[in-house]
Amino acid sequence: MSQIEVKKIVKALSASDGAGVKLKRSIGTPEADYIDPFLMLDEFGSENKDDYVAGFPPHPHRGIETVTYMLKGEFEHQDSTGAKGIMSSGDVQWMKTGRGIIHSEMPAMKEGKLQGFQLWINMPAKLKMNKPEYIYIDAAKMSVHKDNDKQVKVIAGKFEKAEGPVKGHNVEPIYFDVELNKDKEFSFNLPSTHNSFIYLISGEIYIGEKKHNKLIDSTLILLDKGEILKVRARSNSKFLLISGKPIKEQIARGGPFVMNTKEEISQAVEDYHAGRFVK
Repeated sequence: MSQIEVKKIVKALSASDGAGVKLKRSIGTPEADYIDPFLMLDEFGSENKDDYVAGFPPHPHRGIETVTYMLKGEFEHQDSTGAKGIMSSGDVQWMKTGRGIIHSEMPAMKEGKLQGFQLWINMPAKLKMNKPEYIYIDAAKMSVHKDNDKQVKVIAGKFEKAEGPVKGHNVEPIYFDVELNKDKEFSFNLPSTHNSFIYLISGEIYIGEKKHNKLIDSTLILLDKGEILKVRARSNSKFLLISGKPIKEQIARGGPFVMNTKEEISQAVEDYHAGRFVK
């Protein structure tokens, strides 16, 4: 079995979205435009309420899945399917937008630290016009592996006996939140068919055996294909490990819409303005 090494290191870029929420974008940038099936990865967070208080007012999506993972703080979600609720620290919202959804994500807090991630996953053509689906995953019900070296929170996939609540998904996703103690090692076998990456939230880590540049906070690390991933912590570290089976289809983008052709993007815009996203 081949060992996985670092393919590319991408420093997250400062950006803003929604009504001016400040964030760091690592996928969906010139250096990492599309890591099939992953379209975008944003880290949002600040202790300054002015950086997040305006939130993400109502906006549409079609043809993608959005996965929002809260580390700290609270967001209130509402959408055109009738789903609504408060996301708190550790919670996950997995939304399949399908043929069209309008939703908002607004801070349910006026001060304090807000931190989290939003990942966009492409949908294959055969699923893009399915009925929208909203999945809320409570932190208290999430499976977690703990030992003396590490803690692994499993959002999707399986680590040891801990198994994530997202099952039967077409891209066979793996989504782990890993906390690794200094001088300890995290080891995991990844499917060789998947595209995989690590997002280092804090600390310093070393991946594989080959020499690579220093890896510190807010860094995206694209991984070579292989089977055996080994990560060593040079300080107490926290990172996301995300992996998925590529869809291998042509994509066309139009802001919040991701389809297979420009004509389908035009149709999405027309349907939204005609009010056909709400049924």
